[in-house]
Amino acid sequence: MMRSLYSGVSGLKNHQTRMDVIGNNVSNVNTHGFKTERVTFMDMLSQEMAGAAEPRENIGGINPQQVGLGSMIASIDKIMTQGSLQTTGKNTDVAISGDGFFIIKDGDKEYYTRAGQFDLDRNGYYVHPGTGLKVQGWNARADANGNTSINSAGGLEDIVIPIYSKKPAKATTEVVYASNLNQAVEAVPPDATPEQIRDFLYGAADKRRGHVTTINIFDDQGNKRELRLEAYKTADNRWSVRAELDDATNVSANVIGPGGQDTAIGGSNEFELGFSSDGRLLSVSDGVDSLNSGKLDVQLSFRIPGNPAVQTVKLNMGEAGQVSGVTQYASAFTTRAKEQDGYPMGYMEAFSIDNTGTIVGTYSNGVKEPIARLAMAVFTNPGGLTKESETKFAVSMNSGDANIGEAGIGGRGKINAGLLEMSNVDLADQFTDMIVTQRGFQANSRTITTSDQMIQELLGLKR
Repeated sequence: MMRSLYSGVSGLKNHQTRMDVIGNNVSNVNTHGFKTERVTFMDMLSQEMAGAAEPRENIGGINPQQVGLGSMIASIDKIMTQGSLQTTGKNTDVAISGDGFFIIKDGDKEYYTRAGQFDLDRNGYYVHPGTGLKVQGWNARADANGNTSINSAGGLEDIVIPIYSKKPAKATTEVVYASNLNQAVEAVPPDATPEQIRDFLYGAADKRRGHVTTINIFDDQGNKRELRLEAYKTADNRWSVRAELDDATNVSANVIGPGGQDTAIGGSNEFELGFSSDGRLLSVSDGVDSLNSGKLDVQLSFRIPGNPAVQTVKLNMGEAGQVSGVTQYASAFTTRAKEQDGYPMGYMEAFSIDNTGTIVGTYSNGVKEPIARLAMAVFTNPGGLTKESETKFAVSMNSGDANIGEAGIGGRGKINAGLLEMSNVDLADQFTDMIVTQRGFQANSRTITTSDQMIQELLGLKR
């Protein structure tokens, strides 16, 4: 009878633990990133009353006789299933769709969380506002040319989003052209005067035999200057192009030949384009050097007032034998260059986060560039992580080491901005488990009271 008392006590304790876990689950039904838990039981040691006996010639085998000593906790498991995603509209909120954890840091101690209600502190650090822990990832770095990149293979660092910071002006280094020159126009006579050529370029539409392409480019100070390429036909499949740049001096156009000669400033600002009979660009020449294979570039050199340094811009006319650049077809002239890579100074006004976790800044000068990228960690056994309160986890002896990398790669889920992951607690399951746990607790209490009554009966045999 004493055994039944202690078996009942073990059942009460275990069901109380199970009720504690259920209560914690229900308490966190609205906690973002919370993962529900469950309790499983197993039986305790059994006392052997009689051992097993093997079969003999005249009798069969006998099974062992054992009395169980109660139950015990087998495990308290974390259920790491995906929670529903809730729209918040706040661009600093992020949620993971799939496996993985965000990484937050307190000094040298790393923690992992699914709760992405992050924000900026006054210094621009991307942090968990409830704890102040800093979100980890990789910040962008700028090279000597001002181009930014993110090295996701580097060590983790505190993410900084420099909202309202300045973006220095960048001088234009390349202009890409994709214009079409109308093959059907007549060639300009070889003895045409500069005034006649200008009339062919800018005169009445029915008299034009050339084409002017304009685009704004930027110098080192961020000043905007209009670059004009004036192209006119000189012969079948041959066009002369003159480069003009507002408020610039010593404008010269040079084709850098195989030997690299003819690069000095002060030369002619004209160059020539050669086309095939089917309208494809074949060559570019400045009268000294020429190119007829690969990329057909012209180096434009110039000076601007107040700056004695020579500035250069690469004019990308296309690739030999291709139609992606400048072409010559019997179609209307196109009127603009495709793109250029310069810009004036600007301020970062906003930012967004894409599904790879890349934070992209938007500047007042129209530039968009990566600022940082969130890191994500996955584990061989995420259920083995240790809970550290505040909806964060830490590595344990059975979780495996963190496998850190970019979102969407190596089994890591995608990141969704403006959303938060809700708790995966299912109230229907919890209330059902609550009823089952309550009945189990009651049944074990009945075992204790019944055993007590039996002891009372035993004590009453002698009066």
